[in-house]
Amino acid sequence: MADNLDILAIGESLIEFSTREGLTFAESFNKYYGGDVLNTAVAAARLGSRAGFITKVGKDYFKDFLMDSWNSENLDISNVKIVDSYNGIYIISRRPDGKKEIMYYRKKSAATMITIEDIPQDVIEKSSIIYTTGITQSLSSSARSAVKKAFSIAGEKECLAAYDPNYTDRIWSIEEAREAMEEIIEYVDIIILSNIHDAEKLIGISSADKIIKYFWDRGISMVAVKMGQSGCTIGYNGEISNIPRRDVVVVDPTGAGDTFNGGFLHGISKGYTPFEAAKLATIVASEQTRGLGAIKSIPYKDQVFAEFKRGEG
Repeated sequence: MADNLDILAIGESLIEFSTREGLTFAESFNKYYGGDVLNTAVAAARLGSRAGFITKVGKDYFKDFLMDSWNSENLDISNVKIVDSYNGIYIISRRPDGKKEIMYYRKKSAATMITIEDIPQDVIEKSSIIYTTGITQSLSSSARSAVKKAFSIAGEKECLAAYDPNYTDRIWSIEEAREAMEEIIEYVDIIILSNIHDAEKLIGISSADKIIKYFWDRGISMVAVKMGQSGCTIGYNGEISNIPRRDVVVVDPTGAGDTFNGGFLHGISKGYTPFEAAKLATIVASEQTRGLGAIKSIPYKDQVFAEFKRGEG
């Protein structure tokens, strides 16, 4: 285990089976893995962050595949626990016409068994940032309690708590998501969210400036609003600035928001201003959309920083 981590992420991992055909008649699938928090951790690790992952992995045929893959990404997995359960699965079709079909099988999977006993206080105390999402909170009541414990520990120490509501109606209601966010908002130092998918639904606001001011009023000093084609808007220390999107040919946008988060948190952990971190994150996310697959297409640091330096020149 690393003595100190830049980013410690709590979440689930899912086995991914993907195809470019429609799910109804597809005859073959490619196997990989994914998960919103995991996507973020991998993105940060590929940029050079010391990133750790907290989850539970099922003792099934995919266990070694997952653990070996995370080791190869240089993730700290010393806080991953193996349990007698199965790993969740999602099946996704990314068709050439742009249509996406997706199915999840994750009820009572290993990751839903995360509890407060899985939260390592000593590791949080030595980490720069602890990160999770509303997806993790939605896994189970015990996972939701674990998130609250982790964030409360961070609030007592010099560890920043970063959160993305990442709301989707596929997994729970707006009321449940709003309640989960309210449960931990007092501990949050950094919030990263979509103006349409998150803020408009959870707080009834879609204007980036108003979203930022709303969360400033709630005590969150650093706010990053992701706005798709309109780039992102960052609010920090009384200043609000828009970072435009990069013009690239998008092949697959799956996981781009998670990848943005990884780039942003990497920048913050390395001492960048939030505005510099957002520029870096925009590059990471846009480069990721140029390939297929949420994790496979996440770029590495040499490519990203070459673009970052070019933009500064």
